[in-house]
Amino acid sequence: MHVEHQITIAASPRVIFQIYADVSNWHTWDPDTRKASLDGPFEIGTRGRLTPTQGNTVPMLLTELVADRCFTVESRIPLFRMCFEHELSPVAGNTEVTHRVTFSGLLSVVLGPMLCKRLNAGLPVTLARLKAMAESGERKALGQMGAPPR
Repeated sequence: MHVEHQITIAASPRVIFQIYADVSNWHTWDPDTRKASLDGPFEIGTRGRLTPTQGNTVPMLLTELVADRCFTVESRIPLFRMCFEHELSPVAGNTEVTHRVTFSGLLSVVLGPMLCKRLNAGLPVTLARLKAMAESGERKALGQMGAPPR
């Protein structure tokens, strides 16, 4: 069971990845996150915690990471596992951003449908806010390099 949404962002993968790596500020662009933190650097194997706006704090583990390309965070509770995949693909001067959430475990039959509905409503908003932040950051970065703002 999974949910997937995409958006095209007029910013480089590097700019978007810098936003991802700033875990303590995920709440500024992800309205479904109240708080997120890591117990170390933004790299494979680092553990942390995520508190959604609805629900309890869950542990998270960075299980995949390729700088400026992708990262995956896994959260497990008894009998339930969620994988949050984030992919960046450069396309004609823009970046195609994909967020995918996959559920597994015995409780996925019970929790999955409810979470899918919530994610299908929330991920487009999250991606739109990420787009606004990244495009604003790209303009600032270009302005600092002397290029005309877009």
